[in-house]
Amino acid sequence: MKIVRSSTQEGKALIAKLESRKSANFTKVAPVVEHILRDVKKSGDAALRNYACKWDGLAPRASLRVNEREMEAAWKQTPQDLRRALEHAAANIRKFAEWQKPLEWMREIEPGVRVGQLVRPLDSVGCYIPGGRFPLPSTLLMTVIPAQVAGVQRIAVCSPNPAQVTLAAAKMLGVTEFYRVGGTQAIAAMAYGTKSIARVAKIVGPGNSYVTAAKQKVFVGGDCLIDMLAGPTEACIVGDRIPARAVASDLVAQAEHDPETSCVFITTKSLLADEVSALCLSLAKEDPMAKSSLQKNGAIIIARNEKESIKLANRIASEHLTVESIAQLKSIRNAGSIFIGRFSAQPFGDYITGPNHTLPTGGLARERGGLSVLDFLKIITVQELSQVGAESLVHDGARLAVEEGLLGHVDAIRARLDLA
Repeated sequence: MKIVRSSTQEGKALIAKLESRKSANFTKVAPVVEHILRDVKKSGDAALRNYACKWDGLAPRASLRVNEREMEAAWKQTPQDLRRALEHAAANIRKFAEWQKPLEWMREIEPGVRVGQLVRPLDSVGCYIPGGRFPLPSTLLMTVIPAQVAGVQRIAVCSPNPAQVTLAAAKMLGVTEFYRVGGTQAIAAMAYGTKSIARVAKIVGPGNSYVTAAKQKVFVGGDCLIDMLAGPTEACIVGDRIPARAVASDLVAQAEHDPETSCVFITTKSLLADEVSALCLSLAKEDPMAKSSLQKNGAIIIARNEKESIKLANRIASEHLTVESIAQLKSIRNAGSIFIGRFSAQPFGDYITGPNHTLPTGGLARERGGLSVLDFLKIITVQELSQVGAESLVHDGARLAVEEGLLGHVDAIRARLDLA
């Protein structure tokens, strides 16, 4: 891994590059994505099946939809220890989402004026579960469970050539609508609707550049809401007292996701920097993906002091951020998810602690946090005025309407006095 000092020109250039990174560049995939979106929108199931057979491993006569018997069989074939692990993770994810869910309320903001909020779920969501090099049942848990806690009535899952464990997890959660399609074609089906897959109100979940570009297109086109544009995994660790073994293992763990993963360690200790670099090389030697990622994008920054370390972490705004102590939280403004101390391995958050692992990348952590139950809810505001309340607001309300030249507003406000 490259080791730089924050005070040097090389260090400043690297930090600026990390700060200005984007989740993805869709220029190369855009023509293909736009063609597939148009094709599925126009031809529906015929195009969807064509692409699913070509790229998703769908047999020519196989159903696009996974039947519940298949999911039941997958669950029965799952080893007991894996079942327990899935159930444990699901319980924590569900509990955390329940804690996150906002409450409905009504309060008197001044005499005779009551305001409040209703909390209502979206009608439908589509959960995209990647099916690339590794099965990702954890992503199914992280997307479906918050939607269930929110109260979404219809949850459709799309995953190309789904693994047995992913189908087993779907059965465990009670998923009834599961389609064996992926890529741009799955996003198109969920956004536009086909005979087999009805359109959804919002699409959530990570994916490759084709999936992400497709999500961007359907959102910009006004066809479907999305959660966020997810890019390659990111890890940042800040500290001088977290053991080198813990730092290196977390960096290698995240680096094995993708050759474009961004892994950064920030410390004030030169000897610790050297030790972490050597350990990363040793731990990644049998993992070509992690080794390539660390060599290409891994970096260790030697900061002048702890204050600068935290400042750099905020500038980088990483998806995953590890700090040494809870006292440092007050200084953190930008991160997708935060891990505290030597025992808080970042992969715990990928699977089982409860907070969502679908997190902002490419600097998006400056603007939003990770996927949560809030992504599946609408907050509807409520206002109720009595005669006393209307009379107390009529003068100032009408004055503001006059200033804006909206005389109909003025009349509607003043008309309430005639009802007394």
